[in-house]
Amino acid sequence: MTVFDDAIPAVAKLDPDAEYGSEDEADRWVATATTSLHVAGDAVDIGRSDATEWLSRHGAEHGLCQIYRNEPWHYELRTEAIEHGCPRMYADPTQDPRMQQ
Repeated sequence: MTVFDDAIPAVAKLDPDAEYGSEDEADRWVATATTSLHVAGDAVDIGRSDATEWLSRHGAEHGLCQIYRNEPWHYELRTEAIEHGCPRMYADPTQDPRMQQ
């Protein structure tokens, strides 16, 4: 399964060549339906707003952490952050071992 699987509504109708040049290159940057924490309900993307600013300051208190330095809108549920703070951010998804395929 790839991020271009039309059977999965969250990732349907994506054009692999439009932004990344190829499906293989897109797979390096975009989680598949099997690896996406969005599909699992453990991640959310927040539009640029006061909410993003608030989450950057207070998200850890609620177990919500920014994971990728290049995606300030992407927050993941990390309940251990409530007591220990958010983990160190990855530069981008290609640095995240969970996204290695």
